[in-house]
Amino acid sequence: MKHYKENDMVIYTDSEGNRFDTFVIFDTDMQTGLTHINHLNLKVDDSVLELHPRSVNGCTIPMNDTYSFELFRQLKEKYTNIDNLKENPVLQVYRDVPTIKLAKAS
Repeated sequence: MKHYKENDMVIYTDSEGNRFDTFVIFDTDMQTGLTHINHLNLKVDDSVLELHPRSVNGCTIPMNDTYSFELFRQLKEKYTNIDNLKENPVLQVYRDVPTIKLAKAS
């Protein structure tokens, strides 16, 4: 199993043989062996990933400008929130509790 790091550029090959340049949002999960990539927010096996030639030398996504860094930060925050909601579903609290009116005893 290959271990991809956060921000690594990878080439994803789908089931139809199409290849997409994308990047790793979170590193490879050691328990499942799946890597979370940006392309369609997929978690994929390392057999369909290939390290991008630019990442071989340690050159990852260019974070030179503020826009790229902010975009990546927002994407990571979004996916973290989605994962947290799946793991910890929000309980619904009903404030209006139905009351039963009783007849007065005479």
